[in-house]
Amino acid sequence: MTKLSFKEQILQGIPEILPAKKAYNNTVNHAPKRKEILTEEEKKLALKNALRYFKPRHHEELLAEFKEELEKYGRIYMHRFKPDYEIYARSIEDYPGKTPQARGIMLMIQNNLDPKVAQHPEELITYGGNGAVFQNWAQYLLTMQYLAQMDDEQTLVMYSGHPMGLFPSHNKAPRVVVTNGMMIPNYSKPDDWEKFNALGVTQYGQMTAGSYMYIGPQGIVHGTTITVLNAGRKIAKSGEDLEGKLFVTSGLGGMSGAQPKAGNIAGCITVCAEVNPKATQTRHSQGWVDEVISDLSELGIRVKQAKENKEIVSIAYQGNIVEVWEHFDRENIYIDLGSDQTSLHNPWAGGYYPADLSLEEANKMMAEDPEEFKKKVQESLRRQVKAINAHTAKGTYFFDYGNAFLLEAGRAGADIFADNGRDFKYSSYVQDIMGPMCFDFGFGPFRWVCASGNEKDLEKTDAIAAKVLEELKENSPQEIQQQMADNIKWIKGARENKLVVGSQARILYADAEGRIKIAKAFNDAIARGEIGPVILGRDHHDVSGTDSPYRETSNIYDGSQFTADMAIQNVIGDSFRGATWVSIHNGGGVGWGEVINGGFGMILEGNKESEERLKSMLFWDVNNGIARRSWARNEGAVFTAKRAMEMEPRLQLSIPNMVDSRLLD
Repeated sequence: MTKLSFKEQILQGIPEILPAKKAYNNTVNHAPKRKEILTEEEKKLALKNALRYFKPRHHEELLAEFKEELEKYGRIYMHRFKPDYEIYARSIEDYPGKTPQARGIMLMIQNNLDPKVAQHPEELITYGGNGAVFQNWAQYLLTMQYLAQMDDEQTLVMYSGHPMGLFPSHNKAPRVVVTNGMMIPNYSKPDDWEKFNALGVTQYGQMTAGSYMYIGPQGIVHGTTITVLNAGRKIAKSGEDLEGKLFVTSGLGGMSGAQPKAGNIAGCITVCAEVNPKATQTRHSQGWVDEVISDLSELGIRVKQAKENKEIVSIAYQGNIVEVWEHFDRENIYIDLGSDQTSLHNPWAGGYYPADLSLEEANKMMAEDPEEFKKKVQESLRRQVKAINAHTAKGTYFFDYGNAFLLEAGRAGADIFADNGRDFKYSSYVQDIMGPMCFDFGFGPFRWVCASGNEKDLEKTDAIAAKVLEELKENSPQEIQQQMADNIKWIKGARENKLVVGSQARILYADAEGRIKIAKAFNDAIARGEIGPVILGRDHHDVSGTDSPYRETSNIYDGSQFTADMAIQNVIGDSFRGATWVSIHNGGGVGWGEVINGGFGMILEGNKESEERLKSMLFWDVNNGIARRSWARNEGAVFTAKRAMEMEPRLQLSIPNMVDSRLLD
């Protein structure tokens, strides 16, 4: 039989002839086994749901296999149907399809599943322990086939990884609309995710995993760098930088792998603990962390040496973060900055590993004795907080990194609450840093991907972006000069810091004006033939995309931090203002049922239509959030809202009237 080409395999979708069963791949990181939560009848339903993707003649053979997967992994991944071709972001021209918009989306999907990028590629999970692009490989095959068949007057509808089908629309509509985990509110507890995901009817799309916009750890390196820099500014004496200062944190899988690289860029000593050797090896081999140490005594000696020499170095500790906090307390090693970026939105299924259990013991217990595992996690969180409190009493500045650490530690009964018994002792980094310093002024994680796959195109876009920012900085108000300076420094050092993993992508914090002008400059360069098509996007962790009371909207104090109007309005508005695809998710980075978040992608083709779309959509995408933050009486956002109305006379926003607190008192 003639071997099908890559394009032919995409176009065939689910093959008519069953591929051979695949051996288990031990060379990649795998998701832990999910706990058994389905009844016997529900297991039959899960199998029926899986088999509906295949012709009846295949059901008998696949039934036994899918039953085995369900018992072995707690999910039906359909490993047999993982394609034999390599999955990575090819050039946009290498994909079959009738429209460059659809081909660009295929590129982004494959980037999310690239083994160099994805945390658990065999299980279609990009990051965060359970942030999935699809639930199974049949969904992947069907989705890629639909995209290859689509024309400019069709829209693909995606229900939690499942491609519902191509629907007639029009050429200005999004080519894809994605929803992930959109549950009826009373069915949005962690065990609901376990159950309905096991049934094959919903998934946790995280943020940029299920919206095809993950660009590897670089996607969060910039935000992490800004966070560490500004945390350093909060504790610094006049004119002082982070030289010789120690930042202690944890997590090297998925997005948290960005932390040591960000620490190096910010100019400090970073110690990042990680329990999974494969995650550590990956980040070390990619150059994201400089050294790996597995002995606590050796770690303490190395850190003291780095402090004495005022080194800029990142060290991975192969072990549990609780041990580090406790050992550094005993050894009186002063920690300047502290945080945690383990996936505590997913504490009972591999997001957080408790102290005193090996990785293997923990994985076994979470599947076979979930109640005991939960006790171990909560006991470990109490220990960790106790050690953190000992350090903060000495002067350490500790902040929550939006991973639900404070939330889950509080639920575990840790000594994490302020004297009023309601607020946490420590602030979220959004409350203290990103909210008032960036989001309220409209600055957030704008990103782009060079669809040609050409490294030279990325180099040219970096130069274009730097030129635009330098021109904007000359006339920018004093209130945003620091943000502009930080971003110019970032983009000029981007290549030197070797941030690319997977697609030729870049991230840059910019406001609406910056995003629009950078995007227009890209579009003009495409029109002149200087670069190939460019795919625009952003992290959901942005000014306007996410409603999350313990992270993105934690610096909203008018009571509306528990509402989700902003995220819903954002994705609706993006969809009719020119986005190529839009997504809305339940779950984000802080947990199922704790957040609603939306994202978009936009493909620039170098034509007038692309220019009209980028101007309309990018302006809305930021200023929707500015309007909400301004109405919440956030001082920086009120300033930004008034400035936006001066720049665009058709924008009319409701500005809050401030109340004299003495009247209320």
